[in-house]
Amino acid sequence: MRSVSAAANASRSRSRATPGRRSASSRGTAKRGSYDRRSRVKNNPFSRLFTMIGEALNPRRPAFLAGVAIVLMVAVGALYFGGTFHRASAAVSHAASSIVADAGLEISTIQLSGNRYASPGDISAALGFGPGQSVFAADPQQARANLRKLYWIKDAQISVRYPDAVLVHVVEKEPFALWQSDHGLYAVDRKGLPIARVEASQFKHLPLFFGGEPDGAADLVHAIHAHRAVAARVKAMQRVSGRRWNLILDDSVLVKLPEDSWQTELAALERLIVEDGVLERDISEIDLRVHDNYVFVLRHPAPPHKNPRGEPT
Repeated sequence: MRSVSAAANASRSRSRATPGRRSASSRGTAKRGSYDRRSRVKNNPFSRLFTMIGEALNPRRPAFLAGVAIVLMVAVGALYFGGTFHRASAAVSHAASSIVADAGLEISTIQLSGNRYASPGDISAALGFGPGQSVFAADPQQARANLRKLYWIKDAQISVRYPDAVLVHVVEKEPFALWQSDHGLYAVDRKGLPIARVEASQFKHLPLFFGGEPDGAADLVHAIHAHRAVAARVKAMQRVSGRRWNLILDDSVLVKLPEDSWQTELAALERLIVEDGVLERDISEIDLRVHDNYVFVLRHPAPPHKNPRGEPT
């Protein structure tokens, strides 16, 4: 009986062990099948493409953020250079100006002061705003910068007086002399720098220069005014080669001054006029470039003396 029981138990044990081995084998086969399917999916070109797109569009990747930023910058640039922003801004500004004007805050008066030589039309055009526009369209800083670009304007002050007035005060450059250049007649400042082209009739009281650009004009004019006889007879001044001066006196008498120490020679010219009466003679030119060796050129030199035989003596 024991042997039968043992055999029966062994048979039951084998019967239980057999399903177990079959289950493990089936599981291994299932795993290999699943792995094969994943491998085929990974090797599929469409799957790889979708995977790459998904990785590229991952918002956590820096490359994605950089790409979005580049696209936005390109879009904004296209809108800006295409004029969309400008047109939209102009439309908004126009609408705002209309609303403000309807509320009674439009410019009705622009009070201009300080201008003597600058044209009111040029000043109004440079302001960038005018009557009928919104008072908020008046930009004092921009208007000041625009006015300073005009030839005559040295500086400007712009203030807004609400609700409807703008005050504009300009400071003009001061003309010191006139300069007849190859390109026309200019007003110049004290340093001899050109300001603007002018008409001579408007500035008859100013000293007249010609020739090269009259740098240092104020020094010469002040030195001449220190000698009354010279100042009363000077009609014009000439800059020669940017180095020295010539004076044009009454009757077109030319006075040549030296490059250096010309102030001393002005004092000598004063003595020649007052004490020696040099201008009462028939002189066309006085050369003072060499101290104590002045040269006088007669306008009509006397004919040379001749001996009885007709020979010059």
